[in-house]
Amino acid sequence: MGQKFQYDESGSTFFYFILSFLALILIPATFYFWPKKKSEDPRKSKEECHCEGCCKKRVIIANADPYKNVKTLAVKCSIIFGWALLIFLTYKVSQFDYEMSNFDPYEILGVPLGASKSEVKRAYHKQSIVLHPDKETGDEKAFVKLTKAYKALTDDDARKNWEKYGNPDGPSAMSFGIALPAWIVEKENSVWVLGLYALVFMVALPITVGTWWYRSIRFSGDKVLLDTTQLYFYFFHKTPNMALKRVIMILAASLEFDKRHNSQVIERPTDNEEVPSLIKLLPHLNEKCKEIPLCRLYSVKTRALIHAHLSRLPLNPHTLEKDRQFVLRKAPYLVQEMVSVVNQLIMLAYAGRISASKLPSIETIENCMKLAPMLIQGLWEFKSPLLQLPHLTEDNLKYFVNKKRYIKNLQQFAKLPNEESRSLLRDFSEQEYDDVIKVLGKMPLIDFSFKVEVVDDENTNVVTAGAIVTVTVNLVRRSMRELFGDLTAVEKQNIKENTEEKQADENADNNDQKENVQPVAKKPVWLKSKSHKGKPKSKSSKSKPVIGVMKQAATTNAKETKDPQNNAKPIMKESNDSDADESSAESDNEIAPEEDRTTDDERKNNSSVEDDDMEWEKFQQKINKREKLEGRSKTSHSVHCPSYPEDKQEYWWTYICDRKSQTLLTAPFHVTNLVDHQEVQLKFTAPRWPGVFTFTVCLRSDSYMGMDQQLDLKLDVKEAPAVPTEHPQWDISESEEEHQEEKNNESEFTTDSEMSDAEK
Repeated sequence: MGQKFQYDESGSTFFYFILSFLALILIPATFYFWPKKKSEDPRKSKEECHCEGCCKKRVIIANADPYKNVKTLAVKCSIIFGWALLIFLTYKVSQFDYEMSNFDPYEILGVPLGASKSEVKRAYHKQSIVLHPDKETGDEKAFVKLTKAYKALTDDDARKNWEKYGNPDGPSAMSFGIALPAWIVEKENSVWVLGLYALVFMVALPITVGTWWYRSIRFSGDKVLLDTTQLYFYFFHKTPNMALKRVIMILAASLEFDKRHNSQVIERPTDNEEVPSLIKLLPHLNEKCKEIPLCRLYSVKTRALIHAHLSRLPLNPHTLEKDRQFVLRKAPYLVQEMVSVVNQLIMLAYAGRISASKLPSIETIENCMKLAPMLIQGLWEFKSPLLQLPHLTEDNLKYFVNKKRYIKNLQQFAKLPNEESRSLLRDFSEQEYDDVIKVLGKMPLIDFSFKVEVVDDENTNVVTAGAIVTVTVNLVRRSMRELFGDLTAVEKQNIKENTEEKQADENADNNDQKENVQPVAKKPVWLKSKSHKGKPKSKSSKSKPVIGVMKQAATTNAKETKDPQNNAKPIMKESNDSDADESSAESDNEIAPEEDRTTDDERKNNSSVEDDDMEWEKFQQKINKREKLEGRSKTSHSVHCPSYPEDKQEYWWTYICDRKSQTLLTAPFHVTNLVDHQEVQLKFTAPRWPGVFTFTVCLRSDSYMGMDQQLDLKLDVKEAPAVPTEHPQWDISESEEEHQEEKNNESEFTTDSEMSDAEK
């Protein structure tokens, strides 16, 4: 039996190919792209703020995509057309199968099995009179089928072949059909086929990939132009101690607002009249600055829009108001890029890449952080945080400050009883007062604490000179409603129980995840070889230069974040050694019988294997933390910000600094997924000499003003233990470069005792 390859002449196999290809695309496309109508929760509308700013913001968000309905209709029509085409192709394919499998000459002629030739002829003549194409009742397709059945039963060889092989022509060759129509390989169509191939794969595809690549390489990972990042590097390196208004000027000079770098920027002829009029209303704008690019028109216009936004000045809704919204949409990404740039400059200064005189101060990076909530809430830094509440104006603040009371922040206002807070807002209607209470109750109340330890040392609670200190920051997010003075004891107890239930569920999930972790069978060769060198286990015995290790710890800090879902151990400010003592005692009891039966060499081997296991587990945990960090969520809680044209989520910065020397010890970690509870690890290098040092652990909000917190971190640094010298096999020699680096890099840390002596 031979084989034969042929292109599809009738089109049946091509229909099979199109049918399978269409079904493969259409089914998942319908599931993912079919517009789903979201059911509105009636409770959500009751909890929403109905102030004028929030109502306008909802309209802006609804109209942000003017072609949304057209896109939805186009998607629906495309999916419906695809399913109609799929049903049609399915019908065509079913007809092909029926015609190919329904050829039975006896059934077509209407004669019984084994009928004679005369009976076959009579049946043929009877039906041919009716089905002949020349007759009025003729059917050409049925007549051809009838003729084929007649020939199959009147020819002896054809009849035998059909009865034996099911085919009048006998055994046929195995045929492989190529699911492409035959006209594709025809000679007269070759030019068109090659032209289409060249157009798709040699013109359209390279242009598409090149356009995408050109656009992507111009931006960083945070949707910021690389040219803008270079601009930030230049200005922050030029001005290490930068004031807040100077930061606003640098932000306004971002190239995202320049028409030449961003095609989304709209320049109108009316700007020549409206922008100068706006500048006259804004003092301290410094529009006469001659510094490039701060003096360019786009920078001056953007700066004027930012100042008008912070001063809450009304703008033309058809021109400058749209430009203000465009600037605010870009601002959070640009501020975060500023913080990142300043932090990189600090790390470069620690590494000796730039001059120490160009080291940005802690005030510079904090001014960048202050700018974020100012832009989100539309308030200057010196304004009262109470103005973040709806309907509240400067005129209402006079009731908050008098001889009886002095309320200056949101927490104090939330603690007032309902009658007293209502009396302060007696000019408000019931609806306006309800909006104030709803917004205030949803604002964050953060429980901020930390725990200090030296993770890789034998005694985790003792900090030695030059050791890597790990500060685990614990953040618990609650609502301001818990401070309300009108809450009953039952309501407070319910809130407390709900919080405890959430934490218990989180701990249960963490335990389940730990149980599901599969052990690693093999360890890398480099880890095994490293464990047999006989070096001491304590890392604090050999101090590294402070500046160099600070750079290394701060660089790796952002990658090695402790996820709360992967850690079931609670974090407390006070250290407790009982758990560590119990675990060590249990481990000693487990290996005690084994030590009785082993020699000294075997005991050393067992301890080295256990050390390898511990080191390898820590290595795997670091990898898991990095993988989880890359897929970190950016959804927490919505922020009440009527002046910001988009939905904003609560984000936070946490870091450690030294206020006395005005230096940054750890890179600011951006917390973007604080829903209920979050833990963050911050690492830095302890000072190189013993003493009591006071640092500051800071928490800053990028969405609300008046929510920042800071805690003092007192570090009692002990002297590092002396390196044993009775073991000559330990290689503890240091290179000349390391000695020189230790001499050149003097620590900027100062102890409390030294400061007091200097003051005397």
